[in-house]
Amino acid sequence: MATKLPAKSELELIHALANNQVEAFDAFYHQYKQPVYANIFKLVKQPDAAEDILQEVFLALWENRYIIHQDKSVAGWLFVVSYNKALSYLKKKLKESTVVTQQTDLPETTVAEEPLDEDFFVSQLSMIEAAVSQLPARKKEVFQLLRFEGKSYEEVAERLGISVQSVKDYLKQATRQVKKHIEEQNRSSRASAVSVLVFVIDLL
Repeated sequence: MATKLPAKSELELIHALANNQVEAFDAFYHQYKQPVYANIFKLVKQPDAAEDILQEVFLALWENRYIIHQDKSVAGWLFVVSYNKALSYLKKKLKESTVVTQQTDLPETTVAEEPLDEDFFVSQLSMIEAAVSQLPARKKEVFQLLRFEGKSYEEVAERLGISVQSVKDYLKQATRQVKKHIEEQNRSSRASAVSVLVFVIDLL
């Protein structure tokens, strides 16, 4: 998931997209294709499949251009759709492998995750953003570059003038703090809500 565009710019693009302006679609595609692809790949582990799913996700964005509301994060919408499509792919592959699994008497692997509810998930993204905003400056910068902008460890290290190991250390510390914040904020929420958000942090 990438950092959201400035509020005004994103609202203008959503409006333009709803009015069939291909330029708005291209803007969203170039802004988010790298982190969305990275999230898909972390699930399916296959470059070709991840690329196919990526195209399906952005096709869905275009097909749903009239119903994407201005009060939603496009980044969040793309993440939810990509997660659910990747999950469907994994379930399909699992179903196809069932016969082989039974023939070899191996324990059957299951895909336990459930599809994410779009409205619920998007509403919860603000919690992650709030947690990130409270990080110390350097940790926040590292987290945003790696998780939201899809930069590599090497790219972040070069940009910030620090070692790759330092980047990894900052990310580890930042991730721990973000998870702690979410767990504390969700003490009264259902366990599944917390687990979904923690999963998202790991997947970003």
